[in-house]
Amino acid sequence: MDEKIKALEEEQKRADLPQFKQGDTVKVHYQVVEGGRKRLQAFQGTVLKVQGEGARKTFTVRKISFGTGVERVFPLHSPNIKKVEVMRRGFSRRARLYYLRERVGKATRVKEKRTPKETKSNTSKETKSK
Repeated sequence: MDEKIKALEEEQKRADLPQFKQGDTVKVHYQVVEGGRKRLQAFQGTVLKVQGEGARKTFTVRKISFGTGVERVFPLHSPNIKKVEVMRRGFSRRARLYYLRERVGKATRVKEKRTPKETKSNTSKETKSK
């Protein structure tokens, strides 16, 4: 029986979603059903946590809407998620960013992750060559 469940989970997993982790700012395009109509709704915010494993993996996104913090939990492999865009890569030393809940304004930002091309050694070489 466990083998059947694992096979079903593998079948339901989605490979088309980008890699992201806590601290990243993402835009989730989620299909919402209102009455008989379906439409896409974008939810952009900071990923507070990613939890679970396999087909049961979920992630929590937090945004500030009209001065109020709004958190939403999305199942990662849900067929209702049409697209996930990573807007910014964040740098975090923690797995759960719950401390952002008490922050207000610009303090809710997470440091941006530095890419290899932005390191000091590369920039010093460029200035020397000029």
